[in-house]
Amino acid sequence: MKKILKEIQSWSVAIIIGFVLSMVIGIFIIQPYKVDGYSMEPTLNDTQRIYAWKINHTLDKLPDYGDIVIIDSRVERDRSLMDDFMEHPIINLFSGKGDEEIFYVKRVIGLPGDTIEVKNGNVFRNGEQLNEPYIKEPMETGTDQVWEIPEGHVFVMGDNRNHSNDSRSIGPVPQDHVMGIDSF
Repeated sequence: MKKILKEIQSWSVAIIIGFVLSMVIGIFIIQPYKVDGYSMEPTLNDTQRIYAWKINHTLDKLPDYGDIVIIDSRVERDRSLMDDFMEHPIINLFSGKGDEEIFYVKRVIGLPGDTIEVKNGNVFRNGEQLNEPYIKEPMETGTDQVWEIPEGHVFVMGDNRNHSNDSRSIGPVPQDHVMGIDSF
């Protein structure tokens, strides 16, 4: 009987350590996400799995131009460490809650201090037209728009510009809403 209890205790400790390590790794280092939709085609496809390095999020560092990032699209609310915990895949598994509607996968176009302009279907950063060989098709022309990117924010767009919810609709994204950078 003592041997069985010792075995149960040993397994329990191993499971708890595994759970804690998984949580720490997923919250602070790397986490899987699923691309939901076609807004990043042709670079990424619908339902494709990506792995995001969360070190920049953990250390509150800005991504670089052209980085593919995962953002929390709820830019009107503040984020906390509890959000990171509650959005962990293991917690979502038990809660049955998905994150597809919350998280967007996009490309960084602008950083703090930049002026981003969409004009005649082209994107300009600080007055210079961007060379964007990765976009799926030319952007449909519509109303010209200009954004000044404030401190602590980034401007993101999908590669499939005609079918993307991005900073053109939600505005510049707070730095703490950049959940990670696609690592593969």
